[in-house]
Amino acid sequence: MSGIASRQTRFSAWWSHAFAVETSEDGFDAEDEALAERLARFVVRRRMTAPALLVLETGRPFNFIGSQFLVFLYPFVTLIFSAAEFERFILFLEKRPSIEFLVDKILELEHERDE
Repeated sequence: MSGIASRQTRFSAWWSHAFAVETSEDGFDAEDEALAERLARFVVRRRMTAPALLVLETGRPFNFIGSQFLVFLYPFVTLIFSAAEFERFILFLEKRPSIEFLVDKILELEHERDE
């Protein structure tokens, strides 16, 4: 009986991490924060806060897929970012909490603009 319980415990431990998508590397460094701030300023300066938030919130579950779609949009996005910044932005969006971080940054800058 203890063999079955042991196997079940091991299986339960494995299963709980089988579909984990977050890693310990999901934190943001200074370059990520600067990139998010630059994009947020771009959005707020052009008074595109509402549409940007709509797109970000709607696409939140698909942020990794969206980051891969940006590879397709490379020629157009370089209007905002340099090639190196764009590649960094793709890596930024691959992180699970990136959308929430970006939304918070846009709202913070929008609030500052309104004051």
